[in-house]
Amino acid sequence: MNRQKITTIVLCALFAAITAVLSQIAIPMPSGVPVTLQTFAIALCGFYLCTARATVSTVVYVLLGAVGVPVFSGFKGGIASIVGPTGGFIIGFIAMAAISGIAFRNMPEKFRIPLRIAMGILGVAACHICGFVQYALVAGKDLLSSFLLVSAPYLIKDIASVVLAYFAALAISKALKRTGFAPSEQA
Repeated sequence: MNRQKITTIVLCALFAAITAVLSQIAIPMPSGVPVTLQTFAIALCGFYLCTARATVSTVVYVLLGAVGVPVFSGFKGGIASIVGPTGGFIIGFIAMAAISGIAFRNMPEKFRIPLRIAMGILGVAACHICGFVQYALVAGKDLLSSFLLVSAPYLIKDIASVVLAYFAALAISKALKRTGFAPSEQA
């Protein structure tokens, strides 16, 4: 196996682990959807790894949880977490990672930064749509009340998480480029 493949495997595993750890930093809420750092972790993954690697890393995280490893918020795991009321957010993380990872490599930096952040926010929207739609279906509620209960209260925090994750990914990328341990495409 060449160095690039090994680097990719290590980075995907590392970001799956980072997501699992940041998922445990949670504040329970009455809606059942805790305030966590998962959105930050997924956006960081997307911005740093770009689409393909970020998607793989997030799928690994979701699959670990699906088979029972307690990587989801509150040290939960198992298929019940994915098919339950808040599982749509977990599935939505895959879309968020893929959308956040769109790189715009051939674009001048002054345009790339706002576009990458906009893609991160679009990823948040995709994640929230998956989340509140599944919540509505499982909880037997209408879409509007589900959105207002499990999505709207978190949007400002999630958008702020995306912005912070972009600049964190940029800083990590610059630092790791100096060491030579960085994928060819990131933030």
